[in-house]
Amino acid sequence: MIPTIDSPVARALMRYAALMLLLACLATTAGATSYEAHLPPELSTSPRMCDYVPCAEVLPGADSFSERKGSPPYVEGYRGSGDGKKLVGYVMLSTDITDLPAYSGKPVVTLIGMDARGYFTGVKVLKHSEPILLLGIPEQALIDFNHQYVGKFVGDQLEIGQSRPDEHIVGLDAITGATVTVIAQNQVMLNSGMAVAKQVGILKPTPRAAAKFVDSGAAPTWQQMVEEGSLQRLSVSPAEVGSSGAGPFIELWFGYLNQPTLGRAILGRSGYDRLMADLKPGDHAIFVIRTAGGESFKGSGFVRGGIYDRVQVRQGRDIFSFRDTDYLNLYGVAAPGAPAFTESAIFIIHGGNAFSAAYPWQFVFLGNKTDRETRTKTFVNFDREYWLPANYLQGGRPLVVKPDPTWLKIWKDRAGAIVAFTALLLGVAVVYANRDGLVRRSSHKNKWPVNGFKYVAWVISIFFAGFGLLAQPSITQVLTWFHSLLFQWKWELFLSDPFIFIFWVFIIVTVFVWGRGLFCGWLCPFGSLTELMYKVARALGLKRFQTMLPKRLHDRLKWVKYAVFIGLLAVSMFSMGLAEKLAEVEPFKTTILVGLFKRSWPYTLFAGTLLGLSIFIERPFCKYLCPLGAALAMPTTFRWFGLKRKQECDTCKACAKGCGSLAIDRDGRIDQRECLLCMDCMILYYDQHGCPPLAQERRRRTKSGLEMTRIGADGYFIPIRQIPTQAAEK
Repeated sequence: MIPTIDSPVARALMRYAALMLLLACLATTAGATSYEAHLPPELSTSPRMCDYVPCAEVLPGADSFSERKGSPPYVEGYRGSGDGKKLVGYVMLSTDITDLPAYSGKPVVTLIGMDARGYFTGVKVLKHSEPILLLGIPEQALIDFNHQYVGKFVGDQLEIGQSRPDEHIVGLDAITGATVTVIAQNQVMLNSGMAVAKQVGILKPTPRAAAKFVDSGAAPTWQQMVEEGSLQRLSVSPAEVGSSGAGPFIELWFGYLNQPTLGRAILGRSGYDRLMADLKPGDHAIFVIRTAGGESFKGSGFVRGGIYDRVQVRQGRDIFSFRDTDYLNLYGVAAPGAPAFTESAIFIIHGGNAFSAAYPWQFVFLGNKTDRETRTKTFVNFDREYWLPANYLQGGRPLVVKPDPTWLKIWKDRAGAIVAFTALLLGVAVVYANRDGLVRRSSHKNKWPVNGFKYVAWVISIFFAGFGLLAQPSITQVLTWFHSLLFQWKWELFLSDPFIFIFWVFIIVTVFVWGRGLFCGWLCPFGSLTELMYKVARALGLKRFQTMLPKRLHDRLKWVKYAVFIGLLAVSMFSMGLAEKLAEVEPFKTTILVGLFKRSWPYTLFAGTLLGLSIFIERPFCKYLCPLGAALAMPTTFRWFGLKRKQECDTCKACAKGCGSLAIDRDGRIDQRECLLCMDCMILYYDQHGCPPLAQERRRRTKSGLEMTRIGADGYFIPIRQIPTQAAEK
């Protein structure tokens, strides 16, 4: 019996829904102590950094600290006073050195301690915006991960995964379900530690063979040098630094001056000769001009402490900063066609044999970026690679083997699982693309040709994709990517989780081809789990307790998930942290990523209630609460292919009665946004015994003596010829 809106069953379901929403709200009251923590604005600007953060916690034994020094900046920690004062080590703020974002699109603000020998002594996360570490995984997991660095040397090759002594790789244990976060954090630790260790002499610069130049005697124009790559442009837009406005925030052109042909083209012959006479052996000169934007690349640090804190040169892991003694005036550019500029400089790199123009290097501009939510400012790195063209070097460019980026290493390490996962997705897509043959071989009494494939896909998605690979797409990913586009987008981080990356490529493509139903109905780990529970309960004899909501009630409740999605998206525009808390309406973390009994009772009760309801109601979360389903339903409107309908479907209700998704309305139309592609209606569509219009036509043809042949793509019989029968002769 189907319950009515006013029935006890319907009222009980409404109470369940209210309870689930209440538990979701209760869950959001929990939070990590450093999640979106308020940091004093002076932290990023004050010379006395340790007045605002607990430096002694990450550098045990130090009782006093210096002001910020160096570029990038750090502070020194001391023990004792007067003549007995002893250097203990160094403390650095990660955002002073690197702006590498984590999964949220924002950096994890980390305080790092390192002793005078170069060993990490302490790590403290001051602020993070990671959704997975908000509620799904306790913050203690991040604390435990960071503790692995204590006692390790900054020069060691530290990587996420197993140690490989033969390759001199020291492995670090990851956080299950937060792979992207720990990969980003590992890079932050190493980049920060090495930047300071090389400044203070703990790590020695990498020696490089000096470049040998070819002097062609030519006088190239500005445009010719741009086309050949001997001049490079670095442009930063206002959006990249959190501001608005037309035109670039800053536009810089730079090049290398020691090369005779290029040096004379930029400075003129006399200017080049004077520069070479002033340079010492091992010195290198680069020029920089600003052609657009109102931001100075010189900054103000050189006025206070003699440091140009807006520009650097990096080669490999070596960083070359500039002081006031490394600066020369550039009064003009001699090359024909050179653009007008408003600021210029020549910077001297005292690299010795650590810098070589024969190898690629990066020119780095460090800009102030304003966080749109907190209005605080941090440094952001913008870089552009420079490598002298081969025709300016004797013997051409040397062979440079660049190490694989971190994301590529992950793809190589998980190659087998990636191939298997990709095969799963492609296999399901191929099966569904050939659904016509499957549904024709099925009937309303025997659905196994279709259901057999679907059940296999459910089991594999649950145990392989879900519990095995933790590849459970989530609305938090949609919000995070949307948010990161507004702040800072890093493809490398997106690629760091290959299974989520591949899954989302598959989802985006198939949503526009067939609609959301292929993912939601066949491959979503949580959705497959709830559907499988419903089917198993039915097979175990609980069918008499299973029911569907009345269509009128369903048509009202189905809009709840759209309201949840739009609400989360709206909240994220004002507070991403609050949006990620509210996104706990998804039980994916509790059920798939973390574990049902590894979280506090509100989460377990919430997820357990949804799973319990799934035994008696088919996919209650998918149909009424899932914000991810709502997000995918919207582009489903523009899908290329939908399910077929006959003219008689407008009045026939056979498919609607058996539709578990309740996606067929009273006029026989399928709401493709709600359809989960169970294919039951398509089995009936071609079933000449189960489809009432076809059954009626079959009986008419039998009575009239018409041969019954195959059913066409439009769902009707295709007549071949009329055969006289005994009934027809009579």
